[in-house]
Amino acid sequence: MKKVLLFLILAGIFSACYKDFDELNTDIKNPSSVPPVMLFTGAQRQMADAITNSNVNINIFRLLSQYWTETTYIDESNYDLGTRSIPQNFWNIVYVDVLNPLKKAGELIPDQAGVLPEVLKNQSASVEIMTVYAYSVLVNTYGDIPYSEAMDIDNVHPAYDDDAAIVNDLIARLDAAIGNIDAGADGFGGGDVLFGGDMGRWVTFANSLKLRLGMLIADADSGKAAAAVESGAAGAVGSNGDNIVFAYESSAPNTNPVWVDLIQSGRQDFVAANTLVDKMVGLGDPRVPYYFTTDAGGSYSGGIYGSNNNFATYSKPNDALQAPDYGSILFDYAETEFLLAEAVERGMNVGGTAAEHYANAIRASIENWGGSSADADAYLALPAVAYATAEGDWKQKIGTQKWIALYNRGFDAWTEWRRLDHPVLVAPIEAVTDIPVRYTYPVQEQNLNAASWEAASSAIGGDAVTTKLFWDKF
Repeated sequence: MKKVLLFLILAGIFSACYKDFDELNTDIKNPSSVPPVMLFTGAQRQMADAITNSNVNINIFRLLSQYWTETTYIDESNYDLGTRSIPQNFWNIVYVDVLNPLKKAGELIPDQAGVLPEVLKNQSASVEIMTVYAYSVLVNTYGDIPYSEAMDIDNVHPAYDDDAAIVNDLIARLDAAIGNIDAGADGFGGGDVLFGGDMGRWVTFANSLKLRLGMLIADADSGKAAAAVESGAAGAVGSNGDNIVFAYESSAPNTNPVWVDLIQSGRQDFVAANTLVDKMVGLGDPRVPYYFTTDAGGSYSGGIYGSNNNFATYSKPNDALQAPDYGSILFDYAETEFLLAEAVERGMNVGGTAAEHYANAIRASIENWGGSSADADAYLALPAVAYATAEGDWKQKIGTQKWIALYNRGFDAWTEWRRLDHPVLVAPIEAVTDIPVRYTYPVQEQNLNAASWEAASSAIGGDAVTTKLFWDKF
């Protein structure tokens, strides 16, 4: 009897231990399956953060656009992209933290029980449009990239696709996504932190992206460009109230990454660049006080771009831009109107005149930043600003004013500067290279995907920051 009792006691102990081990082997913080909405929400946030933050290990687009310049650590203002592995860090964020969860979300959507078919289609369309946006950022940063073979865990050596072919496919994917949307049905609901499940807004975003991508290829393929621009124009963002803004919150963890980088971290790394400040002050631009603080003397001045600059001396980014709940603009009405002005100059059928669209764009920008209609009227009446009398050809007129209007949207400004070649930006004397027109490929690609990297580098004309992308013709 004693032996039986002992056996039962031991059996109970071993059983309890086995049960505990089983629980310990379950990682409750990394579940094996999650609802697709959770993956979608996270991907939206990661994409907005990547394009918005001011962390010099990831995003130096405000520096490349010469909006800001550095104070003490000036490597990035002098175009040293390698020391901090900036191209690799940005690449990994977009592929791993954005595209990977979007792909998984797309795979999980059809398996949801009890969800209406039209909602499932809307969710898939939302994922698709967000995926197109992410890939458009990558292709405009690097050129040829892994695309058709990307995101496949069984293929660790994906080939790179031709960048022109990628852009054409992205436009086609937008068309398909728009066609699949039922604007009267829900999508991801509150889990869609960009539009709250409003599918009409997703249609607007898709058309806006199509307008942008169409104009991107205007110098490379005018026919395809015109088709995309004319198709997307009418459905793109049509007012400041329609602007596509990722809304941050006033409390952690969903705060503006610029606030995290500069205020919460107590950094004094940036001041306004003289390149932009001098141009705006010279024009009497009413947006200056909305863009920058006053300097130590109560005026507006920028630090010399690429040089060491005393933080206390010069104007800084306006405090509003550094607020924890300051939103990130992904597309706005001013951009639509600048694109339409260019479309008219290129002979595309979008209606209106270039001068009208140009004026609409500047007015939209001034009013969106907080200026009045009277401010816009006075500015547009200046001979140096008015379309009929401003200096240069249409590329210079539009390019210069678009650069001013895209302030704080460093990536979009850098892309438009590369495309329109205005304003004329000059590399600092101690720069390690000319102004970069692309990020180089990550070092990890050279080491882990060498054959594909070599083929892509050869195809684009060399893996250098000075290699122009296919759409950058002039």
